[in-house]
Amino acid sequence: MRASGPESSCESRDEIEAEAARLLARLNSAHGTETEIEVCRWIAADARHAVAFARAEAAWEAAERLKSAAAEVNLPPLEAIVSEEQQRRLSRNIMVAAAIAVMLFIIAAIVTIRTFSGVDHYETRIGQISDIALNDGSTLHLNSDSAAEVRFTDRGRKVRILKGEASFDVSHDRSRPFDVEVRSAVIRAVGTAFNVRLRPAVVELTVTQGTVTAYTGNTPGQQISAGSGAVIQPRSVSLTHLHPRLIDQRTAWREHMVELDGETIEQAANEFNRYRVAPILIGDTRVSSLRVGGRFRITDSKAFLSALRSSLPIRVVDGQDGSVMLLYQDEEDIAADGANK
Repeated sequence: MRASGPESSCESRDEIEAEAARLLARLNSAHGTETEIEVCRWIAADARHAVAFARAEAAWEAAERLKSAAAEVNLPPLEAIVSEEQQRRLSRNIMVAAAIAVMLFIIAAIVTIRTFSGVDHYETRIGQISDIALNDGSTLHLNSDSAAEVRFTDRGRKVRILKGEASFDVSHDRSRPFDVEVRSAVIRAVGTAFNVRLRPAVVELTVTQGTVTAYTGNTPGQQISAGSGAVIQPRSVSLTHLHPRLIDQRTAWREHMVELDGETIEQAANEFNRYRVAPILIGDTRVSSLRVGGRFRITDSKAFLSALRSSLPIRVVDGQDGSVMLLYQDEEDIAADGANK
């Protein structure tokens, strides 16, 4: 993960981690406002800085916990336990163990990044859409069957999307960047509005206001401005310019709507299934490639099914469990239906 600035991109990982450790030690020894401001500025300058500082905090907290636990242990005199020769061997072993402990702390600092306390968890059930006011003035919108974690501190604002889809209206705070973690990527904003959807193989980003920077893998950060989007994969960020109609379509769920513009029946059914406990199923491959358009409420899939019956050769069969099967209606079936009427 790299920042887009020319200076920070030249920093090596070792240099960043060393500076994070130095700033953390200074912050814990001198609680002055100037020190806190310096730390906040350094963290905000590069997304890698925030990760490194979080790792350093994890190591520091782990060391403090071990120190407290060790202080509570009372052992008998060493001479009562082992001989002089054993004491010498034990001393050497203690030195080795101490070196191993130091290495373990370093490893913990490298691999541990979830150090923010006060994690708030938000989740929606199938068919539910929720608007959540965050304590910094931002708003988190969660689509159906979605989940996210929010972790705010004086040094940063982090949201992790666990599943589904979320949209953000971010309150401007340059001293505390707003980081959205999704799979292997981080999307950084200051005062922006954007939409993030987890698809099976990629993350789909849509920016409706301002500019965000997306980081993934070891690639430099990519800036995405309003009216554009990105397809984010584990090692790449592919930018795309979006037509206003497509942006409206992607964000229609905020108005509790499903907007279709020539999608296949299979794609349309998948969209409605995001809001249904009992799914719409396709029982004939000839149905899958037919296309449909229209705007429907997410809670009114009956109107969608009625539109299919009236405009396409599709037969709708209701299941006892509430599911729906879509079958292709041949000319013979149409003629038989007409004769029955």
